[in-house]
Amino acid sequence: MASYERIISMKRLILIFCSLLFTVSILAEGPVIVRLTGGLDDNVSLCDKMAKELSVMLTEINEAQASGRDLDFHSMNVSSNVSRSMAMLWENTPFVCTDSEIVGTVLTTGTGFQVRNIPLMMKPTGDRAFNEEEYQEAVVNFDKLGNVESFYLSISMNLYMNVVKSNLQLTDLRRRQLILDYVEQFRTAYNQKDIKFLEQVFSDDALIVTGRVIMQKHEEGFATPEVKYNKQSKQQYLKNLRATFSRAKYIRVTFDDIEVMRHPTNPNFYGVTLHQGYTSSNYHDDGYLFLLWDFTDESKPQVHVRTWQPDKIGDKPLPKDKVFSLSDFDI
Repeated sequence: MASYERIISMKRLILIFCSLLFTVSILAEGPVIVRLTGGLDDNVSLCDKMAKELSVMLTEINEAQASGRDLDFHSMNVSSNVSRSMAMLWENTPFVCTDSEIVGTVLTTGTGFQVRNIPLMMKPTGDRAFNEEEYQEAVVNFDKLGNVESFYLSISMNLYMNVVKSNLQLTDLRRRQLILDYVEQFRTAYNQKDIKFLEQVFSDDALIVTGRVIMQKHEEGFATPEVKYNKQSKQQYLKNLRATFSRAKYIRVTFDDIEVMRHPTNPNFYGVTLHQGYTSSNYHDDGYLFLLWDFTDESKPQVHVRTWQPDKIGDKPLPKDKVFSLSDFDI
């Protein structure tokens, strides 16, 4: 046990040391060099354009962090939607690019191109201590002309490839990429406190179900932990979420597991189950998030069902067959 504790302590010291090194390197200034390969071997000029735009963006991020100022979007030459999204994320969880040189791979998507695995360090605010969860990765989407379309926090590459390579539930690569794209936007919306995006993505008649563990008393005099579920409408959920956003200094949502299932008779409906970590300035929980996505209109997909369940009941893990899935809802 003592040896294990020493290992954990050493790990924390290394992480803190790395964080200090990142800060020192950022203060030294200098551009972030980006080199992109793959996917565009027949169009070197377009690949170079995306690399230059990404370099300008990451360099500005680091310079703004070093100077303690807001991001200058004029130097980035990005759209108002991208600047709004980045500004919201910056306000709630400022960040820096941890590498002075990025070597990335260009992925082709249904609407253009994508670069993943951009290393970021979310900078602690106030008295919040540094920890290993501050390390995140970003994903940037480009249109077919090489212009930046979006910037948000990504799921891990392992989770991404597990879904993309799956041939059992999903047969359409473009649709799989689209689902992951919106899952990442959905996650980033909570980190940004972006109510507008959530208002758009939830259908008007969306069903919101949240579970919490309570101690159920029995006639025999003892109590056992049970999950009590609360059902909300879209309007009720967003009203409560606005209050949560206003109380919390920061919010960080992470996903460390994902399963995607296409509906057997309606190919436009997908059930997405994620293991979610939710941390704010005054609260933390871990549990299973289920989203029922409707991609009938791929330009405006909708979430009809959102459920959350704690991953443990007392000290016992929630059984897999108790986790909400596509089969629990009639479509």
